[in-house]
Amino acid sequence: MFIGHIAAGLAAKRLTPRVSLAMLLVAAQFADLLWPVFLAVGLEQVRIDPGNTAFTSLDFVSYPYSHSLVALIAWGLALGWIYRSLTDDRRSFLVLAALVVSHWVLDFATHRPDMPIYPGGAKVGLGLWNSIPATVIVEALMYGAGVWIYLGATTARDAIGRWGFAALAAFLAVIYVASIGNVPPSVPALYVMAFVGSAVLTLWSWWADAHRTADGPTARLRL
Repeated sequence: MFIGHIAAGLAAKRLTPRVSLAMLLVAAQFADLLWPVFLAVGLEQVRIDPGNTAFTSLDFVSYPYSHSLVALIAWGLALGWIYRSLTDDRRSFLVLAALVVSHWVLDFATHRPDMPIYPGGAKVGLGLWNSIPATVIVEALMYGAGVWIYLGATTARDAIGRWGFAALAAFLAVIYVASIGNVPPSVPALYVMAFVGSAVLTLWSWWADAHRTADGPTARLRL
C-alpha cells in the first residue's frame, strides 16, 4: 500500500506541524526503508512471482524484521524516542511511533496472508490486492484525503512551496499507477530502485515542505 502509507504521513502533518513532511513520510514508510536493506544483506527474502496477487508480482517469502507487527512496534518506539531526544517534542514521539506501526495495519489490509505478527509467528492478511479496482479505489481515497489534510494544515510561502508540492503529489500518483502489475527484472534491481526512490522522495518532500508554513502560532519546521 505505497500510496496509502504516504497518505498517513501527509495527514499526520495536522497533528505534528513542527515535524517536517520528510520525517513523517520516513516514519510511515519505515518498514519499506528497512526492507531493501535486509534484502540486500540476505536477512529477508522476496520472490518475483507474476500473478501472486492481481496488484503485485511479488511473493513476500520472509520479512519478519522489517514487517512483523512486533518488530514494527519496537522500531516505532525507537524512532519516536530518538526523535524526541533530539527535539524534546513529546507529541512527535507518539505520532512517529504510530506511523511506523500503521504500516503493518495498512499492509494487513492489502496483502494476502503473508504479514507476520512476530518473527516466526502466524501470518495474516485480508488480501485487498486480489482486486485491482478495490485497491485503487481505497488507496486513491486515502491519498486524496491525505493531500487535502496536508494542504489544510500548511500554507505555501512561495512558488516552490506551491508547485514543488503539487509536482510531488502528481509524481507520486503517476508512480503508483505505473507500479500496478509491474514486474521488476530482478530482486537486486528491486532493492536498488527502492533505495533510489526513497532518497528522491525524502529529499523532495523535505524541500517542498520547507517552503510551506505550518498552521498554528508555535508551528516551526524541524528535521
